[in-house]
Amino acid sequence: MRASMTYAFGKLNGLRNMPWHESDVGATLVGNPSISVEVSSFMCLLRRCKVQAGEVANSACAITSEILLKLYHHNCLPENWTVQPYQPGEQKSIGGSVTAESLDHWGGGWVRRLLHAAYTVAFLCMLQFDEVLKIQVHDLRMVDNQVVLYLPFCKTHQNGDIKPFHLWTLSSNEAHLCPTRALAAWFNESQIVTGYVFQKMVSGDRIAVANSPMSSEQFLELFQNNLLNINIDPTPYGIHSFHQGGCQYLHIERCWPLRRICEWGVWSTKFTNMTIVKYLISSNDDPAEPRDHFFNPNQCPAIKCPHCGRCCLCA
Repeated sequence: MRASMTYAFGKLNGLRNMPWHESDVGATLVGNPSISVEVSSFMCLLRRCKVQAGEVANSACAITSEILLKLYHHNCLPENWTVQPYQPGEQKSIGGSVTAESLDHWGGGWVRRLLHAAYTVAFLCMLQFDEVLKIQVHDLRMVDNQVVLYLPFCKTHQNGDIKPFHLWTLSSNEAHLCPTRALAAWFNESQIVTGYVFQKMVSGDRIAVANSPMSSEQFLELFQNNLLNINIDPTPYGIHSFHQGGCQYLHIERCWPLRRICEWGVWSTKFTNMTIVKYLISSNDDPAEPRDHFFNPNQCPAIKCPHCGRCCLCA
């Protein structure tokens, strides 16, 4: 609710992100009304009232690199990855309710290539899916063996000045996380050269004729169907799961410091509201190790990887 107000006053009415305050030249108030002490106090009070009433607010569960690996292996199975010729009347519409008999028939090779390309871009760039689905072909450029993504829209930089994302090809053991490989597979099969990269899919595992982006609703439905394929309950996962999961991956598995994560995600490095903490720590996520083993003297020693600096207790 408050985000909608901030956007309406800031973007549509041209008030930007200036806090609501009294002008120095007169007894008038200037700035964005939703960014004020009064509104902040109201939101805090509203949150306390909800908690006292028994409501529990949970963020979306974060996607992990392990889940992406399982999705990658399942989608790359020959029966799922191979693009079948279109035969009217045999396939059901893209998405739709999934039964035990049709668990692997909600999408073919084209849909799975599109999904994995979107997964990797959203995960490594820590993007929300309404940002990913707006990417067009001209926003991607090849420069010195890397793909440079010039994001056309970013919620944290609604007034422009969005720094590009430089995506290099990852090693073969990280192919499930590599956006350049996934994008190459999608472009090679779909032959898309203009318009939206992630276009709306229709029945028969086909791209819609009109150049229209895939909706967040269709993506979420396909994503949840994909999770069911690997026996994961899709209920706690949403379109913000990649945004949050990518942040945790860079911090925990790649050992990036907070400032580097904020610079990569084009987030503020002032650390005034600590929004990044919401993505690093969530009550929905599985703990990295059991709490009852924190002081266990018999626990196996962690081995530090000389390549990435990670310490893994299961190594």
